[in-house]
Amino acid sequence: MRKPPRLYFSFRSPRSWLAVRQLTERWPEAPDAITFVPHWVPDDGLRAALAEANSDFLDTPISRAKHEYLLADTNRLVERFGYRMVWPADMDVDWAVPHLAWLYAQQQGRGWPFYQAAVRARWERGENISDPVVLAGIAAEAGIDPDAANAAVADPVLREAAVRALASAYDDDIFAVPYFMAGRHRFWGLERLDGFLDALATAGVRR
Repeated sequence: MRKPPRLYFSFRSPRSWLAVRQLTERWPEAPDAITFVPHWVPDDGLRAALAEANSDFLDTPISRAKHEYLLADTNRLVERFGYRMVWPADMDVDWAVPHLAWLYAQQQGRGWPFYQAAVRARWERGENISDPVVLAGIAAEAGIDPDAANAAVADPVLREAAVRALASAYDDDIFAVPYFMAGRHRFWGLERLDGFLDALATAGVRR
């Protein structure tokens, strides 16, 4: 396998949360064996930086009908898996904030604890994870500096890391999350988790 297995995730997507939870319940070592890459709709500044890097972002708007279907289907999946979920009511989340904070946590060797704390806050408690107070709590739970986590969104080094992550998604033709990659094999969506795990086994990745 030329590249390590990759998983593109987003704190914005409940189906990404479900997919990662299912993956790690079935394969607890996955966070150490897979390269996690954050994916979110970039702000104007990051879009400009992507353009300067000769890259872009694949926008994939969906219809209202599809959106409503996905909401209902997510509820079905949550019930089937026996998870607890709270739909967030906020509409003003700055998605760059938690994703750049995750990049900071990753640099500190605490990416997975931060991820776990963030999805618990977002999908089990329905919190706005771009709120400075909420994010500080997530950071503290993950064992990183809350002030640095909140400042990550404006940190030039971390914004460069964000551009690299988004450019990687563009290069890999990522149009939505969760998206799994195992060598030349690609799998989009929670429903393709079995295929991803099968591809890893075929490639000799132990789990």
